[in-house]
Amino acid sequence: MPYIVRVKKEFQAAHFITDYHGKPEPLHGHTWEVEVFIQADTVDKGGIAFDFVEIQKFLDQIIPNYTNLNEVYSFSPSAENLAKHFYHQIKQKYPSLKKVVVWETKWGGAEYYE
Repeated sequence: MPYIVRVKKEFQAAHFITDYHGKPEPLHGHTWEVEVFIQADTVDKGGIAFDFVEIQKFLDQIIPNYTNLNEVYSFSPSAENLAKHFYHQIKQKYPSLKKVVVWETKWGGAEYYE
């Protein structure tokens, strides 16, 4: 039976949606969370499938912290678009990635998987 390793990464960033109901949304910030789900069929002798610390370090490299996301990305940085973007980046390093969830708030987020 496969395992699913889950890792969360919190970051701070501002953004605005470029075509929010036909008009730009005002710039505002969030404490975002990126949640990563990676499948593993086995564990090593120590009982580990993937090292949480290594995944965290990789996420530190690809997630822009303390920034305006509209200045980083050429797309509108909605939770949906960020989930898709991070999914494709993470999938390159972890091919058994199942999905990525981006939480914009404690009660609202989006997930992307293929």
